[in-house]
Amino acid sequence: QVQLVESGGGLVQPGGSLRLSCAASGSIFNIYAMGWYSQAPGKQRELVATITSGGSTNYADSVKGRFTISRDNAKNTVYLQMNSLKPEDTAVYYCNVRTIPATYWGQGTRVTVSS
Repeated sequence: QVQLVESGGGLVQPGGSLRLSCAASGSIFNIYAMGWYSQAPGKQRELVATITSGGSTNYADSVKGRFTISRDNAKNTVYLQMNSLKPEDTAVYYCNVRTIPATYWGQGTRVTVSS
């Protein structure tokens, strides 16, 4: 059984920072990519950032220069450092882990950016 445990969400003022973490545990092997997706109210889930096992990263245009994704392969953990947060970043953020042959999702952590 695979578990993804997310943490780090919360309420922050515009311009503030948050760091999300997602730790994968259980019978999980051959991870080739980890990432974060967001889903705002009334909208579809969309990619925020991904990182491969080799360290290659990909970001949504809306977060480039503000968010940084990183991972600790030994701990099967992925992080998302979010700086210069904007109200439009408000969403539930989901951790995503892709292996061969399965894809796993976390339960989501809520990020609210508001004054």
